Amino acid sequence: MNDNCIAAVKVNQDLCSRCKVCYSTCPFEAIRQRPDDGRIEIDIQKCQVCGICYSACPVSAIEMAYYDHAGLLEHVRAACPGAETLVMMCRGNSPSSGEVEDILADHGLDVKGYVPMRVPCAGRVPTDLIFNALASGIRNIVSIQCQDGFCRMKEGTRIETRRLLLSKAVLRQLGYPEDAVQVVKYSRKAVWTGHECVGCDKCVFVCPYGAIEAGAISSPRIDPGKCVGCGACQVVCPHNAIQVKGYEFYSVLRSYEEAAERMRKAGRPSVLVFSCQWSEFTALDDPEGVLGGRNAMLLEVPCFKGLDPVHVLTALQSGFDGVMGVVCAPEDCKLKNGRDAAERQLEVLLIALKRLGLSERFELHELSPRCKGEFAQAFDAFYARVSAMPRGGACRREGD
Repeated sequence: MNDNCIAAVKVNQDLCSRCKVCYSTCPFEAIRQRPDDGRIEIDIQKCQVCGICYSACPVSAIEMAYYDHAGLLEHVRAACPGAETLVMMCRGNSPSSGEVEDILADHGLDVKGYVPMRVPCAGRVPTDLIFNALASGIRNIVSIQCQDGFCRMKEGTRIETRRLLLSKAVLRQLGYPEDAVQVVKYSRKAVWTGHECVGCDKCVFVCPYGAIEAGAISSPRIDPGKCVGCGACQVVCPHNAIQVKGYEFYSVLRSYEEAAERMRKAGRPSVLVFSCQWSEFTALDDPEGVLGGRNAMLLEVPCFKGLDPVHVLTALQSGFDGVMGVVCAPEDCKLKNGRDAAERQLEVLLIALKRLGLSERFELHELSPRCKGEFAQAFDAFYARVSAMPRGGACRREGD
């Protein structure tokens, strides 16, 4: 974190009543009360920008740079005119739109033409938003929350579940139907496809959560009660026989190869960004705005452990002039187990890039949503550097 960090979470001391509700709900012990004057302060070094304190504050004294109540409500009102259902999704389980419909269908819900709303944590959604969304014309609200025990923000699922139960009780008294607010529990998991597996058991060895057990030949077993969907197993599988749903190897491959073809025709330098879904919020939710109209594309990875070195090399070979990786710092990682595996993969990648003469076309940044604007600064600098390099040089080896 740089010395000029513009904190994304602040306490408005003029509004704060010193009730310490935020202090009691913060899962990261990032809120403290000064002993001299009782002022509530946020330790930005510990804060994970989950927004739980923001949604819990009874006097709206906590100010957020991302996903404030007004911004979320405006999103609901502006998106999909005429839609009757709002689907709120935690960042950790928010899949593509097609998967959303599949998840809802698995829970007996047939939802079409919904308004999707992605937030870093279910616990960030204030109760006021539920009532205001219904008052604005939304008839049904579905909250897709992480399964109990799998919340990346520790307490978000528990807090929001309790909050929604209270909201439903109030809505019943106001005459709303029972299904006006519904909760769906879902967490992204790894999926094994037996027809590709050769029984090497690399996935068993690398899983930092002990979620994969060796079975008979070519039949490892994934324990959904332990799997957190970090992607470490997918990266080491030599035959792509194990995949994290929503981040399948060939789906990611096709997306940036097709983009590389389009970007080559634009005649400008092109950059691909792989970003951990927890390291930078605005870049993932508004990539066009953050990338500033440059010839660039941003793809999400579930964790640093899911950043596949093969994709970095293939992207450069496909025609991208540069690849930028954005991950969490070790102290901010939401899936801390197995960080050493990600570090080893990075070492292998850097060696390969050096041998191919591509070292300057890749950068890895450890960024956090705590500091507003850091992603944009890092991307601007990298894009400018790549733009100064010879076009079409991304696939050349040293000495060619």
